[in-house]
Amino acid sequence: MKHLLAILAATTALAGTAQAQEITEFNIGILGGENAQDRLTNQECFRAKIEETLGVPVKLFAPADYDGVIQGLLGGTIDYAWLGASAFAKIHLTDPNAVDLKLTKQNVDGSTGYYSIGFARADSGITSIEDAKGKVFAFADPNSTSGYLVPGAELIATYGPLEDYFAEVKMSGGHEQSIVGVHNGDFDAAVSWADGLGNWEDGYNSGAFRRAADAGLVDMNNLVEIWRSKMIPEGPMVIRSALPQDVKDKVTQLTADLWETDPECAYNVAAGDAKDFVPVDISAYEGVLAARKLQEGM
Repeated sequence: MKHLLAILAATTALAGTAQAQEITEFNIGILGGENAQDRLTNQECFRAKIEETLGVPVKLFAPADYDGVIQGLLGGTIDYAWLGASAFAKIHLTDPNAVDLKLTKQNVDGSTGYYSIGFARADSGITSIEDAKGKVFAFADPNSTSGYLVPGAELIATYGPLEDYFAEVKMSGGHEQSIVGVHNGDFDAAVSWADGLGNWEDGYNSGAFRRAADAGLVDMNNLVEIWRSKMIPEGPMVIRSALPQDVKDKVTQLTADLWETDPECAYNVAAGDAKDFVPVDISAYEGVLAARKLQEGM
């Protein structure tokens, strides 16, 4: 990805220092999915690199839920974030000029998608969604693509109203909470996200399972996959549109080069192994935008 944006960067090079000085700080929002301290720790290397590049204080914000990042981008208190497709759709449908789409994660096989994975405890006797009927089922967050929007829609299409199919439907508050909750027996089954590549016992190559396994929160051998969605477009990295162009170019270039300049930091940002961060445009999210409109009755 190195030099991918070289032409764009060259067009703003002369204005670089002056435009960068138009901001006095830069704020990065981190979606929910794991506890706040782990989110901050995993992104610290990225924060420090952006701070060095822009020459202004850079802060990380880890709101309790997805909507905290969404409202921060809409309200101008957050400047940059890696969103899920559904969270981006909510922003775009609220204000199509709020953020610029920049990059997305490319998996080790070259794909730019991931899956919502249904799972249960390995000793529960639940090996399919049919086995989970009449059980307690958890989603992550109403604004999560893989933790609610997509699996909810697909399961409803097959099994009807979820409140009738499962004994109880809960919102765990995030992907980590869903994974740990099932592992600890708080929920019978749930959904979370992964690229679906590599080995289950590792938490796949990247995603929420990999984060939880790497952190020692769960033993993946105690869990079993029971369902998988259709492939979901990987969420975009977005930057607030109102920022100076030079700032947007510098941050985008830094991110695009990260797997080449600092693979360990890139691993932390990507929630596991990946190949690159590559350009993305709104055409990748047409299906999710349509689903979000339907969900909100627009």
